[in-house]
Amino acid sequence: MSLVSRSFALRFARLLAGLLLYGLAESLMVHATIGVSPWMVFAQGIANVTGLGIGLLTVLIGGAVLLLWIPLRQRPGLGTLMNVLLVGPFIELGLLLFPAPDAFGATGVAAVLVSAGYFAIGLLLLAVASGVYIGAAMGPGPRDGLMTGLHSRLGWPIWLGRTAVEGTVLLAGWLLGGNVGLGTVAFALLVGPLCGVSLRWFGVTKAGAGSRGPRAARPTRPSRSRSSRRSSPASRSSRRPSRRASSPARV
Repeated sequence: MSLVSRSFALRFARLLAGLLLYGLAESLMVHATIGVSPWMVFAQGIANVTGLGIGLLTVLIGGAVLLLWIPLRQRPGLGTLMNVLLVGPFIELGLLLFPAPDAFGATGVAAVLVSAGYFAIGLLLLAVASGVYIGAAMGPGPRDGLMTGLHSRLGWPIWLGRTAVEGTVLLAGWLLGGNVGLGTVAFALLVGPLCGVSLRWFGVTKAGAGSRGPRAARPTRPSRSRSSRRSSPASRSSRRPSRRASSPARV
């Protein structure tokens, strides 16, 4: 296996691992039932109306968001397409694998602590998953690409585009019956700082590409002594005639 193909295989494996962890993290926060991310609120609201599964709706919503890339002239990468296709099924996998908090038989304060623990683990796992799959540098997720597209084509600041889009889907999902709660607030406040730590942990640059390793040291120029930089008037005058003599005569 060549170095190029091996590098691609490692990055692709990292991408799949990150998307798997991301889906499992989302499923833990759904199980917690104390509020979820804005896009998940939107998916839950549509699920209440249509009866479709959250995993399938996550795929359909991701595909719809990807269509919005066309007028914004954004180009999806392989990681973008894998994000759209795989996060939804991985969420459904997590919902099947992990028991709901009420399965532990806890009541009162204990039940609240179990739900909070589910959400906290899910949020931390989502931050780790972001560092893993973004570090593969195979394309942003469809929702992140929408924010950068609004920035590049319309000149919106990233924070404004994210606030407008996520605020819209959050309101729509809440009106449709999606689960908005303390977890939604905690997600909005903590996901940014946690993902920032995760990205630095996994060596991801601001541009979203994985760290390429330490930069090669720049060659240093040989230092010149002050005496060598400062030439005497005699030496400068001795160089002037030679320059005039070597220059061609003007016609």
